[in-house]
Amino acid sequence: MKQFVGIDLGTTNSAICSYDGENVRIWKSPEQNDVTPSAISYDKRGNRYVGKRAYDSTPQNPKNAALLFKRLMGTKTQVHINAIDKDMTPEECSAEVLKVLYGYLPEEVRNDSEVGTVITVPAAFNQMEKTATMDAAKMAGIGKVALMQESVAAVMSVMRVKQTDGMFLIYDFGGGTLDVAIAESIGKKVNLLAHGGIAVCGGRDFDRGIFSQIVRPWLDENFKLPSDMLTNPAYESLHRLSLWAAEKAKIELSGKEESRITLAEFEIRTADMDGNEIYLDIPLTRDDLNSIIEPKINESVEKVLEVIQKNNLHVTDFENIVFIGGPSNYKPLRDKVSEMLSIPGVMEVNPMTAVAEGAAVYAESIDWASENRHRKDVRGQVKFDDDAVSFNYIARTSEEQTKFAVQIKGSIPAGMEFQVNSLDTGWTSGRVNLENNKIITLSLSLKGENKFKISVFDQYGSEVKTDQIVIDKISAIISAIPASHSVGVEIQKSLGSRETKLDWLIRAGDHLPKKGQRIYKATQVLKANSTESLNFKLWEGEIEEPVSDNRFIGVFSINGRDLVDGIIPSGADLVCDYEVLDSGNITIEVSVPQIGSSFKSERNFYSRQAGAVDFSSEEELDALLKDGDALLDRIEKLETTVNSEKLQRAREKVESALNIAYSDNPDTEPRQEAAESIYEAKRLLYEVKKENIMLVRKAEMLELKNFYEDVIHQYVTESEDRDIQTTFRRAQTSIQRRDSSFDGYIEEIRSKFYGILWAQDWYIIDDFKYVSKHGNDYIDTNKFNELVSDGMNALSDNRLGDLRKILIQIYSLPRKAYAQNEGSDFVNIMRG
Repeated sequence: MKQFVGIDLGTTNSAICSYDGENVRIWKSPEQNDVTPSAISYDKRGNRYVGKRAYDSTPQNPKNAALLFKRLMGTKTQVHINAIDKDMTPEECSAEVLKVLYGYLPEEVRNDSEVGTVITVPAAFNQMEKTATMDAAKMAGIGKVALMQESVAAVMSVMRVKQTDGMFLIYDFGGGTLDVAIAESIGKKVNLLAHGGIAVCGGRDFDRGIFSQIVRPWLDENFKLPSDMLTNPAYESLHRLSLWAAEKAKIELSGKEESRITLAEFEIRTADMDGNEIYLDIPLTRDDLNSIIEPKINESVEKVLEVIQKNNLHVTDFENIVFIGGPSNYKPLRDKVSEMLSIPGVMEVNPMTAVAEGAAVYAESIDWASENRHRKDVRGQVKFDDDAVSFNYIARTSEEQTKFAVQIKGSIPAGMEFQVNSLDTGWTSGRVNLENNKIITLSLSLKGENKFKISVFDQYGSEVKTDQIVIDKISAIISAIPASHSVGVEIQKSLGSRETKLDWLIRAGDHLPKKGQRIYKATQVLKANSTESLNFKLWEGEIEEPVSDNRFIGVFSINGRDLVDGIIPSGADLVCDYEVLDSGNITIEVSVPQIGSSFKSERNFYSRQAGAVDFSSEEELDALLKDGDALLDRIEKLETTVNSEKLQRAREKVESALNIAYSDNPDTEPRQEAAESIYEAKRLLYEVKKENIMLVRKAEMLELKNFYEDVIHQYVTESEDRDIQTTFRRAQTSIQRRDSSFDGYIEEIRSKFYGILWAQDWYIIDDFKYVSKHGNDYIDTNKFNELVSDGMNALSDNRLGDLRKILIQIYSLPRKAYAQNEGSDFVNIMRG
């Protein structure tokens, strides 16, 4: 019998299950636990340990261990292991966990080339994080792999045990992330209506809260510790051990009202500044924990309500909340969420293994022979007699019975018959006249595969054709999976304009999988063997403007070195075929008919590294602070025009992010949380602008007019002045009429401003001097330095025409992720 594998690759714990079409099996760790800690450690001799032993040794051996690397997937942040003197990427760490999990399977399953494995990812994971997870699976040597959102897997798991129809909410609160899904069950057919989540919101954040609010104050009260304890190497072990002890005490509160955070002196082996040996013996009550976790619970409920409201639903529409994830074992958490949402909660599945179980069940629904891992076709067909006769049937169903229908095209001899026999039970339909639209009912007695033999008899009663079919009786069918993110390509608004916009390939909520085609045009010449490129910049998010407020994914570039010969002329068609898979991953192929070539994203033309962030980098921390400060200025500016509760929430998120970023905590988690808060603030800012569009447009007009009078007016001719004033009047009229042409007029004005400035030599010189000081923002620093050197020579020789060309080449260089918000890379495509 075929086996299908599901893996929940978790932040703190991971699990692996298999499914044979009938039953799900959890494969336990050597310690006979359902889950395996997502932890790696090395001893002094370089021996590697993965799982519980690694997790238990981490506090005493922090410099030789890796934890919580799932939160770093899709980034360039690495973990240094002293014992082997090596930097490990999050993908390499995840691959080690996957290898160990896969090793739990029987050898015949591991070595079966037909086995398909589904690895789950949070709904909040972006494109880079999903691609990184696939990279980890390849490193682990797992053969056929597909990704699936954890929320989808959770729904599949719930439907195995849930017998009633209705609307229900999946609340998956894990160690590192929150996933929310809305599902509707009708006759075991499931519509996944929506899903979403928070990338940095989980049980790990509770541990950090216990340390900062309870452990750290107790330590300061009982011992003399330096103010820089978190960054002081002498106390690094104390910090790690305290977090470990806090987590253990937190878990104990799932079963009792009070626990203690304890560590003996011989475990810590660290003295304070007065030479006193440090220990921990701190009471922790449920009241303490509830106050610590309340902000994250409130944040999670806010996200749930957002998902509900976006889908025009109300909390009264739901039958219950299904809780999943380790922290959901804590009853006060479940009670608090149920109370805030006014929806009763249930524990219908094992919260620790439900996602892995659902992933294994989902793996059965995938056509593993398909290149992009599409779902199996629900309908089946068998043809006879050169397609004159076909039998149509439902190949996958959750019902006890299914229909089997005859379709005849043209004419066949009278008196022909057919018969269907169950190969499992011996049931037979008996011989039935072969007539068009003849329907018989087949009973499905087995879970999983039900095999039938089809026989066709001629008018003389002789068997002339036979075939076999398999009908899968499954626990549930998910009819549609909604996209959790919008993904778009950045394009020029008009030829020659520096103003850009997003051309969305898919919008959040669109049904997956989705295929499509877009035709773009090159707006500059690309010569073979040149260092220039045509750039398809990919962004993820819902923010229309500015584009850079969305999450930068990466650049899919066609470089001059990718061309064998010839050129791609300006204006050439760039035919972009794309597919967004069930997992939300996107594949792209760009064809250029004019040169007869095509370029695929999976062949290294798509640079995930261009979008990846290194949260351990001080350079990127500075950029985070700069981004936060600039965002505060934008909020303050909008506050002079608009009074909004959302604007206040945006301010609070930015201020919280800046407090985290300015703290002395060297860990990457707080910085990642700060980056997420800044992104959420940008999203709120965009919503405020949309909701107050008239006020915002009036303010924007006033600002542009003032800039025109103060800067631009002195450089324009009379005819240019008349042209610009006319466009201003049209924009003003569009405000009064409340029509959609305003943005076009504003873009036209800005384009004219830029064209006027670009003609001024002082502007070119100032722009070049500014750009030349920001070499660290660019990925290819060698090329950047080469262009800057050429620019310096052009400037000293007063060759300002050449300097303009050099500036354009610098603009076209891909920039690092943290620099994206400072302005767009040179975008040189537009819609065809």
